[in-house]
Amino acid sequence: MIESNFWKYKSLREMSSQEWEALCDGCGQCCLHKLEDVDTGEIFYTDVACQLLDLHNCCCTDYQNRTQKVAGCLSLKKNLKEALKWLPPTCAYRLIDEGKELFDWHPLISGDSETVHQAGISVRDRAVAEDGADDLENHVVDWPI
Repeated sequence: MIESNFWKYKSLREMSSQEWEALCDGCGQCCLHKLEDVDTGEIFYTDVACQLLDLHNCCCTDYQNRTQKVAGCLSLKKNLKEALKWLPPTCAYRLIDEGKELFDWHPLISGDSETVHQAGISVRDRAVAEDGADDLENHVVDWPI
């Protein structure tokens, strides 16, 4: 059983596996391809989703094996320091790491997994499948920033 408000008094490293997974808001933004400017380090988001992302439910279709199946897929828990820079500013993992509060639409706050979609935070109806996309440079978007 998960304690209520665990994210308010536990660091990411202190969380149980169940708490860690519950912290994910289900937006799917971490599964979008991103580009990094080699000169500035700036991260650019695209609307191109990983081949394993279910574009409607915004979840991985093979979560347990994703890092073996997809080159460059990072396990947040194992590669937290490296992965944080790739996460959107709305991501609960990033917010907790930065000492910030979760947004009202986060399922842990709202009690409803649909609020992330209703708030327009998720990739639902905005992302395109990897196999149908051309050059990533043509898919740079100004969300989630």
